[in-house]
Amino acid sequence: MIDTTRSIFSISIMASYFGNLILFLAVIQSAIAAVTFTVPKQAHTGGYRYAPLDPAPVGISFEFFAFPSYFSNVTATNQCLSNWKDMTGVWPPIRIGGTTQDRAQYDSKTSAYVVYSVSNPADAPASLTFGSSFLTLAGTYAGSVVVGLNRGKNQIQNTIDAAKIVISEVKNLLAIELGNEPEYYSRNGQPIASGGWSPAIDAASQNNWALSVGSAVQKSSIIQAGNSNDSPPTWGAAELIATENATVKSYVKTYAHHNYPGGSVDSLMSHKSISSNLHVFDADVTAALKEGKPYVFGETNSVSGGGAAGVSPTFGAALWTMDYVLRASYSNISRTYFHHGTVGNCQYCFWGRYSMGAPYYGAYAATALLAKASYLTALDDGTTNYAAYVSFSSDGTPLRALLYNSDYFSGSGSRSSQSFNIGGLSGSSLKAKRLTAESAMSRVDQGGKVTYGGQTFTDGSCKVAGTESTESLSVSNGQVTITLKASEALLIYLQ
Repeated sequence: MIDTTRSIFSISIMASYFGNLILFLAVIQSAIAAVTFTVPKQAHTGGYRYAPLDPAPVGISFEFFAFPSYFSNVTATNQCLSNWKDMTGVWPPIRIGGTTQDRAQYDSKTSAYVVYSVSNPADAPASLTFGSSFLTLAGTYAGSVVVGLNRGKNQIQNTIDAAKIVISEVKNLLAIELGNEPEYYSRNGQPIASGGWSPAIDAASQNNWALSVGSAVQKSSIIQAGNSNDSPPTWGAAELIATENATVKSYVKTYAHHNYPGGSVDSLMSHKSISSNLHVFDADVTAALKEGKPYVFGETNSVSGGGAAGVSPTFGAALWTMDYVLRASYSNISRTYFHHGTVGNCQYCFWGRYSMGAPYYGAYAATALLAKASYLTALDDGTTNYAAYVSFSSDGTPLRALLYNSDYFSGSGSRSSQSFNIGGLSGSSLKAKRLTAESAMSRVDQGGKVTYGGQTFTDGSCKVAGTESTESLSVSNGQVTITLKASEALLIYLQ
């Protein structure tokens, strides 16, 4: 006779054994798959590299001709900037410039901000004039201002006349740019390039104009030099600095470059791709810092030419914005000015007259990590899709950490996730805010829901809406394990 009781008992034991084995293996697999980072107890320890932070690293660049409209016709502008100021205590820096700065000439007789005509409101003007009221408006902004003036037309006296008004009207002036993306002057038929054009000729021109304008306005440390868009080393800061004498350098406040990485949403938001893109600027940053001058991205965004409809307004572009700001800051790029073009015809704009853009959420999350911090480090080496940053106070105390899973989720199929094991923590619990959306392709302007800490920004006004949602993280033995879905980020408050 078969002892069925014993057989059933044996089968039950074996089932339990194999069940536990599978669970054990799953736990081991999860532990192996998790990425592990340790938060330093103090800045400048743990073998990490630390970057000093500007009080307001995230800025906005306004296309020259469109600037008055952003500040007089777009309600969201002041509120969107104020939201960041509320976190940092400092108004974000702005830059006024772009392609139309080299099409714009100063007219002392006009009372208008700008004068131009276009056949379609979505177009940028081929030529325009501006009056002193344009600069008076710029002077009303409470944060630092960079003003770009014309060099392409090769009418230096007109530019000097404008620069003198800039000095008198813009009280929070940080610097004046002399020309925008000069590598394109020859292609665009600019008069200054009519006799031939090259990096060497441009450098000589930049140096001569810096001397002439700087001496005319009787200001040292007044010029934002460089302002090219081609990838260094050609047209880069190191190349320009090598041509400058001590007098020219005395007029330079900052060195700037422009950058538009482009690509698909998948490639754009990849942490590995972002890190690789920023390494292109390492030599230029080093050259500028050697001169004791800050290096900035004076104009940047996802895709050039106002953005790409299938890329720039997406949540993936928001995640790129966030990670790009942080990796740039970590790379000693002091400020990052995100360009805003023609009102109503701008795929990469953070806001407009009627709709918010998803990228604003990424900029907001980056600002939240950096707010009132003095130092930043990256815990990862930039070679994977998983990022971890920590910001620190002036006394070196860790303030906040940000984790980013840049695996791409299109919105179809199953959404993968990634575990992060974070060590070096204090206390028994921490709070966190999640930056998330339905997918990397979600668009606020098409009804997609993007949230940061459960909240949104209202279309047309940029006011914070909804109830704040924070997550509670249980810390055990100084460690916590966090799961992030593909195309998500999490800000952790360490204090």
